[in-house]
Amino acid sequence: MSVLRNLVLATAIAAGSAPLSPQEVNAFELTGAWATSADQCSKVFVRKGRANKVNFTNFSGVYGGGFIAEANLLRGKFENCSIKSQKESGQTINLIVACASGIMLSNVQFFLKVVDDETISREFPGIEGMEVKYHRCKI
Repeated sequence: MSVLRNLVLATAIAAGSAPLSPQEVNAFELTGAWATSADQCSKVFVRKGRANKVNFTNFSGVYGGGFIAEANLLRGKFENCSIKSQKESGQTINLIVACASGIMLSNVQFFLKVVDDETISREFPGIEGMEVKYHRCKI
């Protein structure tokens, strides 16, 4: 079950990490920390180290988890995903990412819908009504 949960988390993390493209003036700003519950941001993320870099708390998964989007990289608690391609069409962002966990490499396609400046939702084509919402954290 733990491997399945980590895979779902990796997928969710990769879903939310659309980097900004300098060619697209109206591109959605995805960079930042995103949690599944806005109320849990301080329990999922913390600033650490000399650079005061945003990272995950020790028990972030207990509080729903999330991801950190940086330039062309998405970071989860146990996965790192690099963005191979990105296309925005209206309020939809289509990403193909290459993810690496401790045991596996995989390419994953994500469909994100921009709800508003502070909320995105990952949609699962072919699975009606299934989505995961993420809220931008002010850390």
